[in-house]
Amino acid sequence: MLCLEDESLRRWKEKLLGCLETDFNGQMEPEVKFHSIGIISSDFEEINNTPLPFNEKQSKGVLLFTLKEGSEYRLQLTLSVLHNLVSRLPYTNTAWKNGIQVDESRGMVGTFGPQREAYVHTLEEETTPSGILARGLYSAKLKFKDDDKRHHMELDYSFEIRKRN
Repeated sequence: MLCLEDESLRRWKEKLLGCLETDFNGQMEPEVKFHSIGIISSDFEEINNTPLPFNEKQSKGVLLFTLKEGSEYRLQLTLSVLHNLVSRLPYTNTAWKNGIQVDESRGMVGTFGPQREAYVHTLEEETTPSGILARGLYSAKLKFKDDDKRHHMELDYSFEIRKRN
């Protein structure tokens, strides 16, 4: 972690945050709140959006979407950052079929400062596999853990890949 007494770092954070760290009333840890997850694909006419957190009555691994084999898609997140700057927020998205890991993608969401309006961020485009063996139900886990090893969210979900007509 960078030294908090570094003058150039202090000025950079003040410029990004619009205030001094002493204005946070002792709340130094950034808090990331995820409001919704959606999917953007040519298979849908509009964004298929699911509010977060899931309703407690819903089971672990909520079915978020169904796509046709060979479809291109992107996950879209709506999130807020409170209290302080969150730097370099990476994600890992891992998928399993029948208990066997079949994919893992990693990427960077970015650096965000606190603000009243929610951020909308779209992850990198991915393509569903195709072929008879690729069709079926998948379980997945989306994780967000920043450079300071703070876990901001772990989301278990499911998706289905169907035959292209």
